[in-house]
Amino acid sequence: MTSRVLSLDAAAALAESLRAEGKHVVFTNGVFDLLHPGHVRYLQAARAEGDALIVGVNSDRSVRAIKGPSRPITPELERAEILAALDCVSAAVVFDEDTPADIIRHIQPDVLVKGADWAADAIVGRDTVEARGGRVVRMPIEQGWSTTSIVTAIHTPHGQ
Repeated sequence: MTSRVLSLDAAAALAESLRAEGKHVVFTNGVFDLLHPGHVRYLQAARAEGDALIVGVNSDRSVRAIKGPSRPITPELERAEILAALDCVSAAVVFDEDTPADIIRHIQPDVLVKGADWAADAIVGRDTVEARGGRVVRMPIEQGWSTTSIVTAIHTPHGQ
């Protein structure tokens, strides 16, 4: 496992250290199962919002709760390792809670990025980030890419 896959405490310490250097910490979270160009473009755009990007990765248990018993396809530590290997990602942290509220409280990012498919008033952690003067960015989602559509294509015989 890469050293950029961190525990929650280590990620919070990294964020604190970066802020002490005057850098802006960006946070986003998601499942990131079967990494595809839509994910990569989203993460690159999120990273462009600050100096470092910390990604919260849903645990396998939380993915099953969100997506159903057939997901995730890739186990949590492998998903975190793949994300952490991307140049645009400074660190990845697996979280097991139903929402990222706790990880956001611990990391205290300067910028919280979520997909524009989330309503502004439904973004978990918005209150935490804005209370300390941070900002929330609703990032456009790349159309035509989704893990669900990839899984469907894999299970559909060619030509159908």
